[in-house]
Amino acid sequence: MIQDISPKIYHNEYQDCKPEEHDFILVFHKNTVLVRFQNGKLRYPTLKEMRSFSCSYYYLFSIDNYKYFLAHPDQTASGGETSITLEGYHYENVRIFRTADSRHTAFAGITGHHLFGWYQTNQFCGCCGQKMTPDHKERMLFCPHCHNTVYPRISPAVIVGVINGDKILMSKYAGRSYANYALIAGFTEIGESAEQTVAREVMEEVGLKVKNIRYYKSQPWAFSGSLLMGFFCELDGPGQIRLDTSELAEAGWFTRDEITLEDDHISLTREMIMLFKNQTF
Repeated sequence: MIQDISPKIYHNEYQDCKPEEHDFILVFHKNTVLVRFQNGKLRYPTLKEMRSFSCSYYYLFSIDNYKYFLAHPDQTASGGETSITLEGYHYENVRIFRTADSRHTAFAGITGHHLFGWYQTNQFCGCCGQKMTPDHKERMLFCPHCHNTVYPRISPAVIVGVINGDKILMSKYAGRSYANYALIAGFTEIGESAEQTVAREVMEEVGLKVKNIRYYKSQPWAFSGSLLMGFFCELDGPGQIRLDTSELAEAGWFTRDEITLEDDHISLTREMIMLFKNQTF
């Protein structure tokens, strides 16, 4: 999956440090990232290449001994942000991280974008409206006026493989750019266990009851700021699907031979589908 970058090691321990010349700088604009390709592999600018721009830098994480920082462009005299352009670099949609080489570079990019979104949406205190300040001891934003503290948000969600004998339930999302088959999925609500989320989401999206819910594996999924928890379960009762068309474009039961997807080595969803197809779960 996207977080499986071995033998490289991801270090997310917070450090209060400044970038040096050869540290990598992640530059985002909304859902795009500044990158170039070198020998077919994704590359980010270094601080040495960014010296001409007026920015603040937030330490993100390290992979092996390479540090990654988030660029926060300073405001211009007109109140806007400094526009960052570099020769040889261009802005790509962050969806590129699903397919780009190398794996650890793509993981760094999408994880950085998760934190970029957090910094962007928490510039001002939700309690009093004052400007938030980055803490120097941990990854936290602090309001010096009312002392409110904000930590990065991670939303728990489930991925569900519903099994009916020799078939698995697969569906397609409604109104999303991702057009391939996937599994039932949804976010955990307040006061709900992950297992209760499984049963509720399956009922809401396809009108089916399930039993024998069992946990498989989890995955950080920064594309939606989530921690995904994968579960397999069995159909409990009739298998007639009642589709929630606001969430799904289609859904159906598929035998192993009818599954034409291949393992993308990126998503928990695809890994679970392949486990069923190959009869290895």
